[in-house]
Amino acid sequence: MNIVSYSSHFAALAKAAPASPMVTVVSTTGSVVESVTWAEAETRSTVLAHALKHAGCSLGDYVTIALPNSVDFVISALAAWKLGAVPQPVSAGLPARELDAIVELADSRAVIGVAPERFEGRICWPVAMPPAELCDVPIATPLPDVVSPAWKAPTSGGSTGRPKLIVSGDPSSFDTEDPGVAAAFGFRPGGTTLMPGPLYHNGPFIWAFTQLREGGHLVLLERFDASTTLHAIGEFAPEVLYLVPTMMSRIWKLPASERAAADTRSLTHVWHLAAPCPAWLKHAWLEWLGPERLWELYGGTEGQSATIVSGVEWLAREGTVGRPISGEMCIMDAAGHPVAAGVVGEVYMRADPGRVTYHYRGAEPKTLKDGWESLGDIGWMDEDGFLYLVDRKTDMILSGGANIYPAEIEAALELHPAVSSSAVIGLPDEDLGQRVHAIVQADAQSAADLLSFLGEHLARYKLPRSVEYVAEPLRDDAGKVRRSALLEARTARA
Repeated sequence: MNIVSYSSHFAALAKAAPASPMVTVVSTTGSVVESVTWAEAETRSTVLAHALKHAGCSLGDYVTIALPNSVDFVISALAAWKLGAVPQPVSAGLPARELDAIVELADSRAVIGVAPERFEGRICWPVAMPPAELCDVPIATPLPDVVSPAWKAPTSGGSTGRPKLIVSGDPSSFDTEDPGVAAAFGFRPGGTTLMPGPLYHNGPFIWAFTQLREGGHLVLLERFDASTTLHAIGEFAPEVLYLVPTMMSRIWKLPASERAAADTRSLTHVWHLAAPCPAWLKHAWLEWLGPERLWELYGGTEGQSATIVSGVEWLAREGTVGRPISGEMCIMDAAGHPVAAGVVGEVYMRADPGRVTYHYRGAEPKTLKDGWESLGDIGWMDEDGFLYLVDRKTDMILSGGANIYPAEIEAALELHPAVSSSAVIGLPDEDLGQRVHAIVQADAQSAADLLSFLGEHLARYKLPRSVEYVAEPLRDDAGKVRRSALLEARTARA
């Protein structure tokens, strides 16, 4: 066992390979907009850490990072760990009210990515560069080797839309002799990972910094673009690629000739997670890349348990998200009792004995006795312990006495060639209780046959009773859809 802090580990990597690329940022047009070597990142993060310390940031403080995918984002996280502070990533595009609520909940000492004096009594810097008067702080003075009590504290809006922090139970230190996540996920020392997802989300944050922890090269897209992603695979030859089903769908809907021309030979682990992947889309990617290279992970930011499934395993058990690789999972009925194999119920998770994986700020977990916790997902297990997900309990529509799961309808909608994204919600209905309402990003004329098309794929009672066409994507860059916000907006119009 060799436990080291993140700050000392990254400093050692910078000393060992100072001129090696650490982070490269690519625009949506495919051009490199910024890059930084390991030595440059070490210097910049040290300057920022000294300045934050001088301004009053210290061990255990929260540093909210409200930046887009950028070198500055990475530098901000490194600087926080150098102080023993907790990086708290949020979207750079958050509405003011939501950002206010998160900063108040975190009681952030510093907020990077906002205008000066945006939050009274807190350190507010627009970029990962301190004001001029603090740039002269001598960096030769070593910072103490400290460990943050939590290595990350991402946010979640939850089903209610109220923000909560999911504070990691792991500090900013790790055992260098334990291959752990790195080996399981395909990261290799000195390797390259392509990240088209936003770093403020938990999955991209973990993938990005796990690759950097291996001393590798992180290639960031400023924002996801299907063509740019394919181009970047060929240019930077990553072994690891992180995707969500929305990204997979948009790549697949590119001209077949463009996909065929893409050089994907470097890829060993193409991961998808964060949302259900329609079976047709999974089959398409398996045929394209081969089952040995396509991997799926299921688990919550909370980290109590997680499953992994390879493409080979998935083909043998179509629809599964795998078996737990950490912690435990169990399917329970409404009374909190385990159900038999094949019976649908609520998915509960439990961390390995003695391990605390997280705690909430702003919410309480849904727990049963003996440490079982639920994230609100519905599913079932087969006799061999493989998990199959149905949908989120909070998203389920109860219409005319039938349980209808939006994910199933959305998967059918996105089979239509004119549909780019979709979201299905249940609107109040005097007769049915709720009626199925589909919100679709598509040209209405191109999708004129949509309901007829759906009739070939869904039972009659699952068909949308109304369809609304929109021009803007319904999922964010991490593949998430805010159904609660969509429902609230449409209920208010009624």
